[in-house]
Amino acid sequence: MPNIQKVKPRTLSGFMELPPEKQIVFDLMTSRVRESFESFGFAPLDTPVIESAEVLLAKAGGETEKQIYRLTKGERDLALRFDLTVPLAKYAAANYGSLAFPFRRYQIGKVYRGERSQRGRYRELYQADIDVVGDGALGLFSDAEIPAVIYRTFRALGLGGFAIRISNRKILTGFFETLGLTERSGDIMRAVDKLDKIGAGKLRELLLSELSLPAPDAEAVLSLALASGEGDALDALESRAGRSETFDRGLRELREVTRLMEELGVPKTHYKVDPAVARGLDYYTGTVYETILTEHPDVGSVCSGGRYDDLAGHYTDKKLPGVGMSIGLTRLFFILDDTGLFDPRLMTAPCDAIIIPMTGDLSHAARLASSMRAAGLRVSVYSEDKKPGQKLAYADKLGVPFAVFLGEDEIKSGRITVKNMDTGEQTTASPGMLTEGIKEKTAERKRLAPVGG
Repeated sequence: MPNIQKVKPRTLSGFMELPPEKQIVFDLMTSRVRESFESFGFAPLDTPVIESAEVLLAKAGGETEKQIYRLTKGERDLALRFDLTVPLAKYAAANYGSLAFPFRRYQIGKVYRGERSQRGRYRELYQADIDVVGDGALGLFSDAEIPAVIYRTFRALGLGGFAIRISNRKILTGFFETLGLTERSGDIMRAVDKLDKIGAGKLRELLLSELSLPAPDAEAVLSLALASGEGDALDALESRAGRSETFDRGLRELREVTRLMEELGVPKTHYKVDPAVARGLDYYTGTVYETILTEHPDVGSVCSGGRYDDLAGHYTDKKLPGVGMSIGLTRLFFILDDTGLFDPRLMTAPCDAIIIPMTGDLSHAARLASSMRAAGLRVSVYSEDKKPGQKLAYADKLGVPFAVFLGEDEIKSGRITVKNMDTGEQTTASPGMLTEGIKEKTAERKRLAPVGG
């Protein structure tokens, strides 16, 4: 037989591949996010990972276009989706006639970005998005509902130390109008958006040197960006009102959104009005949000979004305003994992119980497994011919909480023996009684939030 050249098994850099016990935690985190989205009446949507490059690139440009993965099939020019917003825009435009508006959708899925990979920033990553899309118009209630979803979602994950930073792009736009800087507003907003990362001193230097703003204008911009530190930020902004209708409209919208947020259950302890939240993307036109982990401010935003007036302008003449947000699930997972915040009591085993037959006849084990599964348990059967110690070592390595022994004595008596793998305690009783006991013991761990302990 000829020698076959072996290929070294490897995973591409920047592509996530978790071991099963961590994948279970990731899936639990994802399920809690999904449940939270659905509790607000958002419907699921799953768009294709691969689209026509012409469709995906319609809204792209600059660095985004450089990061898109392109591929060809025959003469077809294709691309991998780089976010979940552009596919939503395509879907809303293509299905406009059959959708009920406001269209409320959520999507949890992988996106692909050819950027430099690092811990928590992958080239293949999961995002969890919600958006509300209107037909012609969309009220401010939806702007307030987005942070309410963020709050409920992060609390469902077990997180307490987070803050939703909120502002309105019209405030900065109107402010730039008063300074005669409208044509440079995009560059200035992108600079202001870096305040948390670089600090006030570096931002001042950036405004003065790279953007060449006159010193009075640079100080005015910096003063507005730092308004969140002036006690009640809304009152601080109010003192600057009356000079621009755009600014005043943004301030009125922000006041209304924060009022509705509190009615929707977002406490003041978990949100902060912050004019420095500009969001770098130009398509945001009103309310904008960023969510940070207060105990880990250095990692930046783990959830962001905002209002956009024209979602699908590249695909249709219909005016489809919307508001939404995106959670970087892959990034959030690695932050929580690296900092040891996941609850150590979480169920990370692939099953609740493993049946260990002590005889060569596996038919009794097969029937027992079927009855336990019918009762709602996840059950595996160890069917290999190994020594009892090796079978228990297998269960222990997987972290299975209960081992069920089925030997000659148990078969004759119609009973089973169950070992609690955490305590070492063994109990022999009827299958029905012990099945209910296992269900009760595992149910408590299954209800745990991912973060805690």
